[in-house]
Amino acid sequence: MLTKIIPENCIACGLCQLKAPDIFDYTADGIVIFQEDDQLREKNIPSELEEQCLAAYKKCPTRAILIEKTTK
Repeated sequence: MLTKIIPENCIACGLCQLKAPDIFDYTADGIVIFQEDDQLREKNIPSELEEQCLAAYKKCPTRAILIEKTTK
């Protein structure tokens, strides 16, 4: 599953990191980033983390997280 983040939409509410701590992290200002690389804006999420990612996507109040299903 391809996941994209839009940091300029983020309001630093903390829900994505709470729901998907293995995927998302924050800058010093509380703005969403991917855990492994703060420069990435999109990333393929492994199948074992898809459930976490979907939970974060559903809870994001500003749609700073976008999900695209990828074909296998």
